[in-house]
Amino acid sequence: MEKVKAAIVGPGNIGTDLMYKLLRSKYIEAAMMVGIYPESEGLARAKSLGIKASHEGINAVLQEPDIKIVFDSTGAKPHLKHAPLLREAGKIAIDLTPAAVGPYVVPAVNVDEHLEAINVNMVTCGGQATVPIVAAINRVAGVQYAEIIASLASKSAGPGTRQNIDEFTETTSRALEIVGGAKKGKAIIILNPADPPIMMHNTIYTLVKNPDEELIRSAVHDIVRRIQEYVPGYHLRVEPFVEGNKVTTIIEVTGAGDFLPTYAGNLDIMTSAAVRVGELMAMRLLGVYNRKEVGSCASH
Repeated sequence: MEKVKAAIVGPGNIGTDLMYKLLRSKYIEAAMMVGIYPESEGLARAKSLGIKASHEGINAVLQEPDIKIVFDSTGAKPHLKHAPLLREAGKIAIDLTPAAVGPYVVPAVNVDEHLEAINVNMVTCGGQATVPIVAAINRVAGVQYAEIIASLASKSAGPGTRQNIDEFTETTSRALEIVGGAKKGKAIIILNPADPPIMMHNTIYTLVKNPDEELIRSAVHDIVRRIQEYVPGYHLRVEPFVEGNKVTTIIEVTGAGDFLPTYAGNLDIMTSAAVRVGELMAMRLLGVYNRKEVGSCASH
């Protein structure tokens, strides 16, 4: 089958893990990886796998007319520079940084609304893990307030994550409201230095109008199953339970181990979600997208 050619900007941990996932894709060809350092291990790894690699950054991508989709795994500030250049070149940008140039996309919640967008934002790892739960609870119970605490292994947080902590909390909080439907959202991130490293845990607190535990549990289980189609290591650690109008639940994410260790579920859920969106966009470009059959596109 014909595939849509894609480039990865940023050959770090996230970009490399993304590369391995794209190598399994039925609809996307990982045609190029770019960075800015000639000695980059990520670029060397891409070359060893037969993928075109360049240290000329975004300019190398702009010179390739066959590249239709670009995954940006750099940082919020670089993406603000990349976004208008990619738009002008007519390339679709899937933004894995907290830059939030394009609309927030969480595959299990709202991907169908944005498949024709020229730039989409994958929120944050905490957002990908928690926004779907808030959206599910909101659908049946009406969320007035949502607060999430994302606990990550310190070893899984590289320089990019650490430099974007403020953007992480702001972007995740806004996504809880815009995509999750909460009237007010708040996000907290904790980098846990425990050794051996902990798995990613996400505690979700919501205040709701209709605290029907049976409806809430059913909605949460349904969304968890949908997320597991593209993030197999995503699961409920603590079932939703209701105290008055407060609903609490905990999600754990185990990484697939494609490149990053399994404890780096925070990074894995980002790359998995980005691949999911990229594949659906590629299917649309190829004319084979069918909303009823989106589950069949999962590359995992």
